[in-house]
Amino acid sequence: MKIAILDDVFDAVRALPCLRKLDGHDVTIWNDHVQDTDILAERLRDTEALVLIRERTRIEAALIERLPKLRLISQRSVYPHIDVAACTRAGVIVSSDMHAGTPSHATVELTWALILAASRRLPEQVASAKAGRWQWGMGTSLRGKILGLHGYGRIATEVAKVGRAFGLETLVWAREASRGRALAEGHAVADSAEDLYARADVVTLHMRLVPATRGIVTAGWLARMRPEAMLVNTSRAGLIEAGALEAALRAGRPGLAAVDVYEQEPAVDHPLFALPNCLCTPHIGYVTREEYEHQFSDIFDQIVAYGAGAPINVVNPEVLAGR
Repeated sequence: MKIAILDDVFDAVRALPCLRKLDGHDVTIWNDHVQDTDILAERLRDTEALVLIRERTRIEAALIERLPKLRLISQRSVYPHIDVAACTRAGVIVSSDMHAGTPSHATVELTWALILAASRRLPEQVASAKAGRWQWGMGTSLRGKILGLHGYGRIATEVAKVGRAFGLETLVWAREASRGRALAEGHAVADSAEDLYARADVVTLHMRLVPATRGIVTAGWLARMRPEAMLVNTSRAGLIEAGALEAALRAGRPGLAAVDVYEQEPAVDHPLFALPNCLCTPHIGYVTREEYEHQFSDIFDQIVAYGAGAPINVVNPEVLAGR
């Protein structure tokens, strides 16, 4: 099978042990990011199985229609970047392991790395020490503070466990069923989203980006945060109303933010980059050797299963029915 892997910008995939699962196949790895339909159509014209890394490249109808040999798209997790209906019309199987019950522990770890680094102002302290100026100002302790979790799914559950270990109180706002689970697990539940943002010292976002959650975090909610509070987003940039976080940080409510996700990625000259009270990382929540091995092992298993005539984790089973 001719297999193409897009967006391996770190050139990391060829070093993964799980790549051996594709031995015997013709594998092409692309190390840049391209969204131009004409370029992608040329690159992928002979591709039978396409591997996507998260949501880096949008797979739209205009591209699918120009890839007559494509039979499988294999990836992991949510797929808002794929026109599944167009794939179904073209007879292309979309396989995506939703890893139910398995959170991205790497994202949990980065969430806490950002909270700790921002609260203790580690980037400024490191820069000051390296410049020969020794200490830079004062940081903030977390013990006894309120950790606000907006959303309470797999990742938020693990973030809350670490919060308890650090001695923070937890406060949750989420869908009704998730609030019930949070209560059952011993967490406090806010009276409303407004209550969460007003009371929490740290608010961290843990929701999927779907039409109902796009822009769910409004400028009004951010304005309720105290000047000493912090907002953390390792989920999706689109959860926050466009431009609201930049404006809120300039107004000083909240006083700090730590962000790993952006509307357009790779992000260049993003407005948040220029703000001294925003710690920015380049969407590295899942970027660890261990997480890559785990994710790509699942992705390659889907290709192997397709090659054996028994596709798994199929998002559009109508394609199978039509065979």
